[in-house]
Amino acid sequence: MFRKYILIPMVCECRLTVRTYECDSYGHVNNANYLNYLEYGRYELLRAVGFKYPEMIASGYGVYVARIEIDYKKAAVTDDELLIRSWPIKKGAVSGVIQQRILRGDDIIAEAKVTWAFVDSRGMPIKIPPEWDLPGLKPDKT
Repeated sequence: MFRKYILIPMVCECRLTVRTYECDSYGHVNNANYLNYLEYGRYELLRAVGFKYPEMIASGYGVYVARIEIDYKKAAVTDDELLIRSWPIKKGAVSGVIQQRILRGDDIIAEAKVTWAFVDSRGMPIKIPPEWDLPGLKPDKT
């Protein structure tokens, strides 16, 4: 896995290679591992828009996943090169939604909508402080 991302207007792309231990007895990626792939994609999206996650945590805040909807389309197997695309589709004062797609070439492997919420040090939802309310978290209106 490597940390290269491309920011296309409001779409972050990152790549990874499926490892043997991520596959189940059928020889394809276990569904639970897609959650890790999606998390990697969201973290890279945050980095790409200038969101400094470790600094946010040190400041006593967090971004929690409140809901994930995943549609599994095709199986991925060991050594597949996957592309994860992530982009914001909704943003409010406290929460938002990120759309994600995992691809192998032109094949859609999985699609997801991830609802997130900004929280304080107690894990309670709060309005996003101005220093963390970055333009890249908002959907592209064009």
